[in-house]
Amino acid sequence: MYKVREKIRNLAIIAHVDHGKTTLVDAMLWQSGIFRENQQVAERALDNLDLEREKGITIMAKNTAIPYKDYTINIVDTPGHADFGGEVQRILKMVDGCLLLVDASEGPLPQTRYVLSNALENGLSPIVVINKIDRPDARIEEVENEVLELFLNLEATEEQCNFPLIYTVAKQGIATYNPKQPGKNLVPLFDTIIEKVPPPKYIENHPLQIQITTLDYSDYLGRIGIGRVTNGILNVGDWVYMGSNDNFTKTKITQLFGFSGLKRVPIDSAEPGDIVAIAGVEGIKLGDTLTDIENPKPLPPLKIDEPSLEMLFSINSSPFSGREGKFVTSRQIRDRLFKEIQGNPSIQVEETESSDTYKVIGRGELQLAILIETMRREGFELSVSKPTVKTKKENGELLEPFEHLVIDCPEIHIGIITQAMGIRKGKMIKMINHSEGWVRLEFHIPMRGLIGLRNFLIIETRGTAIINHLFLGWLPYAGDIPQRTSGVLIADRQGRSTAYAIENLQERGIMFVGPGEEVYSGMIVGENSRTNDMWVNITKEKKLTNMRASTSEESYQLHPHKVLSLEEALEFISEDELVEITPKSIRLRKKYLDPNSLWNAKKLNQ
Repeated sequence: MYKVREKIRNLAIIAHVDHGKTTLVDAMLWQSGIFRENQQVAERALDNLDLEREKGITIMAKNTAIPYKDYTINIVDTPGHADFGGEVQRILKMVDGCLLLVDASEGPLPQTRYVLSNALENGLSPIVVINKIDRPDARIEEVENEVLELFLNLEATEEQCNFPLIYTVAKQGIATYNPKQPGKNLVPLFDTIIEKVPPPKYIENHPLQIQITTLDYSDYLGRIGIGRVTNGILNVGDWVYMGSNDNFTKTKITQLFGFSGLKRVPIDSAEPGDIVAIAGVEGIKLGDTLTDIENPKPLPPLKIDEPSLEMLFSINSSPFSGREGKFVTSRQIRDRLFKEIQGNPSIQVEETESSDTYKVIGRGELQLAILIETMRREGFELSVSKPTVKTKKENGELLEPFEHLVIDCPEIHIGIITQAMGIRKGKMIKMINHSEGWVRLEFHIPMRGLIGLRNFLIIETRGTAIINHLFLGWLPYAGDIPQRTSGVLIADRQGRSTAYAIENLQERGIMFVGPGEEVYSGMIVGENSRTNDMWVNITKEKKLTNMRASTSEESYQLHPHKVLSLEEALEFISEDELVEITPKSIRLRKKYLDPNSLWNAKKLNQ
């Protein structure tokens, strides 16, 4: 027989990237009285990773507990970017309802569709929050209709389609039932959560069931597993079975924590519906079930969409290897990659024929770039290859992953965008003109066509294009897509670059290094304006003579060199090139540093 915990509500906040989820959680925390009035709390308190603060996006799902009246509201903040969708799929197992946040101007975007479809499949009760209603270009009524249309397209039940609507300005911490009547605080939102989100259900006298959906790490406590108590009661000191797929081990619960605001609080026991953190359990993994020893009842394993973008990670074999990093060996790189997959099931790592190279498969460029940047900041040196798309065969037909691409841009750029999409095998399926000078273009495009697209469109639309995409499915192979048309300038010797050499070379293309930088043979120092690669002497110095003329001391006229970010470097390189990554530098290089080896490799490939 089912019973309920009336005083608990568990919900997730889901939305497209940058629609205001974390900002809204900030306002809820402040108004719940968790913080003192004079307490110093960082903006977007739940985005506590350095990379999250720098990029302004949520990467890891995190949870917090907010007291309201005599209720406890457990809130999980989820990532809004499609590359981190694996986080969303896991987290939705912990909750009974969701806040679907939608921007009052942009409306539902691809990731909104993705996270909502996952929420509806899990049978969650949605509350729709239309945020940023103070924007001058807000179109509230149209967005309401678009949200309802989205629910109908996703075949939501009649009960789910009768969702409550709340209008908010998360930055100001206000909510209202009517957009024409300004709100004063978030009380309408809190009250709607209590009223509409169902309390957690459990079966009385059922054996213990907890599934680990998030992992954390503490220098003092070691690995921490976070999950929701589905059934039963867990006490400190209990012996339980832990594992999945009939592979269980016996373990003792030594430390148990609940949540209060942003803090973990030690507790002695946890009841059904509680979200708890379990520390001190060796070997705890994502998806593991903690269950009763006498009557074990494991929960079904977590289901995560398979990754589809591959990259090769290898040791840094350049002449500058070991200068800047602490971890440079293949064993250290291997251990770090296999540690990553224990906490992130949406990434896969495979061994290759080479003992110092590993294939890493992820859900998108951004996810893999975040992994590389994290390793770089931890002190690793490594080389990575160009991202390639995973393909598979079904019934003798070659299939590849396709994406649903949405581009918002000024209408004057429609021509250049449609032309670029044609080259990349994209097929336009919808065009919406908002009659404000902006259009929304929707395409179905192979995932291969997205590599390098963002950087190209940012340049061609002068930074005005807004690009979003979502995994569509596996479709027949669309044919070859032309790669980078320009060649590169390659240093032919080791040394320091000189202003004299750069002044003569900059007419041939765009330089990637400035004067006085160390280079080595095989390092890419610029982009050639022609299609062929060119080996150049960037260390050449001006010949000295004992003759002096009035023009001999003239200054050099150098153009600013282009500094590539990690994402730009991954997009730029071709199949025979690598990105060399160290804690202090990002360099481009050829796979074969010697001109003769490179020439022989090209002849073999032909």
